[in-house]
Amino acid sequence: MPLQFQTVDVFTGTQFAGNPLAVVLNAEGLSTEQMQAIAAEFNLAETTFVRPPKHATHTAEVRIFTPRYEMPFAGHPNVGTAFVLARAGVCHGRAVDGDGVIIFEEKAGLVPIEILRDGASVVGARLASPQPLSVGAEIAGELVASACGISPADIEIANHRPCIASCGAPFILAELKSRAALAAATARADVFLKEVSKQPATSILIYTQANEGDIDIRARMFAPHHGIPEDPATGSANVALIGLLAKLRPEANLSLSKTIAQGVEMGRPSILQAKADKKNGVVTATFIGGRCVPVMSGSIDLV
Repeated sequence: MPLQFQTVDVFTGTQFAGNPLAVVLNAEGLSTEQMQAIAAEFNLAETTFVRPPKHATHTAEVRIFTPRYEMPFAGHPNVGTAFVLARAGVCHGRAVDGDGVIIFEEKAGLVPIEILRDGASVVGARLASPQPLSVGAEIAGELVASACGISPADIEIANHRPCIASCGAPFILAELKSRAALAAATARADVFLKEVSKQPATSILIYTQANEGDIDIRARMFAPHHGIPEDPATGSANVALIGLLAKLRPEANLSLSKTIAQGVEMGRPSILQAKADKKNGVVTATFIGGRCVPVMSGSIDLV
């Protein structure tokens, strides 16, 4: 039976913007090696593979692959896959409740996802991260600067030093002082391969405060040694970022929302809606979501 797939652009309402995603809808018979090979063939930042859930109350098991390796959790693949399934209304012969919350089984845990609608139309999705915020070791600013082709003086340390944070997938997060520094950044694959790869997290999200109309933050994410020279929109990194920002705020109780623009410098503008809840000084929940638009559909004949 041919494999059925759809592609969608995620974190955008416009085709050929945002972060493209391939969704393989009937992946139950595929091996890990086959899924990895298909993801390499699509050569997108990520490809998802939808399989029957292991627990009857869940919507699906979802496996996520970059062109080179499997991810335990990622943001835009979850948002895009939920969008595709909600539009279809069915997953492996079972109805998908597009009006409520669907749940994906993933390597990092269970991922609840809310479907976003405009009237009767499915327009996007918003996920709750599968793991609570964890903040790890600080990373030398000199390493971040070298990897991103900027000066150490461009890194803002008034709020936090570059550090590792995760809500299911770890990233190095570093704030920059200006949008000019953000725009000037260029990933140096040699530094990522030789030096960043030695760190507990090996992908870097750099960001700067924007305050530009509806945009609060501008961000870029680099992981060239993982086959992602630059990512147009990284939900798993930005959901960790909103959690970190909430943690750093002095309020013990807080609901923090930010609109994040990413992918602008590479011609794939993306808009991510990020939110974190904090109670009694602890970040209790983090969310990331946005709009999606369908692009292509087709089949794969395995021989």
